[in-house]
Amino acid sequence: MAYLASQPYQLGEEISGSQLFQRLAKQFQLPRLKNEEVEKDQYCRISSDFGSVVKTVAVKNGRSPCVNWTERRAAVLICLFEGEEGELRVILTKRSMKLSSYPGDVALPGGKFEKGDADDSATALREAMEEIGLEPNLVRVAATLEPFISQHLLKVVPVVGLLARKGDFRPSLNTDEVDAIFDVPLEMFLKGDNHRCEAREWMGRKYILHLFDFQCEKGVFLIWGLTANILIRAASIIYQRSPCFEAHLPDFQTIACKLFRGLP
Repeated sequence: MAYLASQPYQLGEEISGSQLFQRLAKQFQLPRLKNEEVEKDQYCRISSDFGSVVKTVAVKNGRSPCVNWTERRAAVLICLFEGEEGELRVILTKRSMKLSSYPGDVALPGGKFEKGDADDSATALREAMEEIGLEPNLVRVAATLEPFISQHLLKVVPVVGLLARKGDFRPSLNTDEVDAIFDVPLEMFLKGDNHRCEAREWMGRKYILHLFDFQCEKGVFLIWGLTANILIRAASIIYQRSPCFEAHLPDFQTIACKLFRGLP
């Protein structure tokens, strides 16, 4: 569970307030092993059950399918803040029912990389501003986690950001993209209380799908798939422990990484 540190020099000084945020800021400055990434200049054809075919440019490796990750790259923002009881909470959205893909699903703020974006953090912060009106200057980027692969073959980079002053955030929803905004305790993704799982199959390989049910004054929400996987990973790193639930099958990221690295 590697992560890559961003802004490692002045982060601890910029995050003021509780000991929780101070500890979190320092934790992300610790050196970590950088994960092995697929080379950006590798390309090949791959079809999925969802009907998308990635443009073929070249085949460099006869064993491992690879994709132009430069063109198929996205970033999401794991925006953390301190709740009233001192717990870490994360901001989530419910996607608009107007959208053609995953309408009504729960997601982290984020979207595809654009040419004007300096890096993955810039992508995540720009998208959060466009979707929910979160001003970038309110967020301090602490780290970027290792990339995830979506079932639509997007390389999704989670960016961890700390929102020290939640009261300064005045949500302004882009109703074309977002129907609702809410927040959940991050530690929930390590507990079994609201967790269930289902066996699924992708490209001939079976995997476990994690689902979390969450209810609050804004409604009942189902957090699943890529979003759930990202938050399980983030919670495991931040709380430095594994989830209490066990699965008899690998999750989607495990089989996807094996596929793209040519492993059995």
